[in-house]
Amino acid sequence: MPFTGPADDRLAIRELLDIYADAVTQCDAAAWGATWAEDAEWSLPDYPEIGTTKGRAAILAMWIEAMKGYPGIMFEAWPGSIEIDGNRATMRSYTSEVYDQEGVTKRDRGVYEDTCVKIDGQWLFASRSFRNIHRQ
Repeated sequence: MPFTGPADDRLAIRELLDIYADAVTQCDAAAWGATWAEDAEWSLPDYPEIGTTKGRAAILAMWIEAMKGYPGIMFEAWPGSIEIDGNRATMRSYTSEVYDQEGVTKRDRGVYEDTCVKIDGQWLFASRSFRNIHRQ
């Protein structure tokens, strides 16, 4: 079943994903960084030069640097599944990005496999692993 667990928790995780996407589009490092657990991991296997980054501070520093290459980005995300098990959840989410690089408009679509944790009543990303689906 793609959506399981308490509706309030599923909504909170959906809102976590929405906050993340809005923060990317707004280039809001503070809001984006606040979506991650302190000991989180972000994996980008399709980008071996980046690999996996561990820890909120390192993830945020890497994201701030990377965002310099995505001026005017429009980032959207939506869940394909959310499965809750107590204070842990797994989510699969899809992304669509539009941005300009060197005068060329690019469009990327991808998928995240996520683990979320509920800490002090707040859902955060514990791990995210991104793969490309389509690049244009």
